[in-house]
Amino acid sequence: MRDGGHRDSTRDVERVPRPEVRQRHDELRLFGINACAAAFARRPQDVRKVYLTEERIPQFKRLLAWCVQQRLGYRVVEAADLAKLTASQHHEGICLEMLRQPPLPLRELLARLPPAPQPAVLVLLDGVGNPHNFGAVLRSAANFGVAGVVLPPDSSLTLSGAACRVAEGGAEVVPLARPQGGEDMLAALRAAGFTIAATVPRDGVSLYAATLPARTAFVFGAENEGMSAALIASADRRLTIPGTGEVESLNIAASAAVLFAEHYRQHGGAA
Repeated sequence: MRDGGHRDSTRDVERVPRPEVRQRHDELRLFGINACAAAFARRPQDVRKVYLTEERIPQFKRLLAWCVQQRLGYRVVEAADLAKLTASQHHEGICLEMLRQPPLPLRELLARLPPAPQPAVLVLLDGVGNPHNFGAVLRSAANFGVAGVVLPPDSSLTLSGAACRVAEGGAEVVPLARPQGGEDMLAALRAAGFTIAATVPRDGVSLYAATLPARTAFVFGAENEGMSAALIASADRRLTIPGTGEVESLNIAASAAVLFAEHYRQHGGAA
């Protein structure tokens, strides 16, 4: 194991990265080649420390040069060390400690969007907690130009290293937002021209028989429990993805990809 960049005495005495040391609340450990490359490309100022295997050095020369320039610590480690640090075998030889970006206020996200009636897609996640599903949704959202993910005020969902790795860079592209201070989430979305479309496994309008509004906020529920009955009742539309019926439904990540793709198709790739 080799250290590089700026070092201090505390870091020098660490022989291996220690996952049991708690991260600061405002920091996030990213891992995976595409997740780390995207984070460095978009916000290099948020990098705090780098761990990587020797085989990744040529691929991340610009990152290491940035560390030297900014007097940030980096460390060349073994794959086993990264597995301990990230609690994953899927680290792909790179881990960044980054400042965490907090969710935007919902009003700020809506203010960034093109004005109605121009097409836009938002995602509302109700009770979703699995980081791999979350990451897969972000990856599809980035691919199809989704403008943001809205989290309910009581949601505990947050970005994790695992979610960002699965997102393959999508977590850096698709912003997260939360309503603030008692703000009525659905009313704010409707005021911005969005139709609220709940995705349900049955008894909804077939996705392929529906004309999707240019500005649609798709609502997805948790994998097992589904979305709340109150939210389904409050939706403007209920959509079902048709299939053979051999399984009850697609999981949230697959459903999201199908819905995003259909909206993208209907609106000429302008969503």
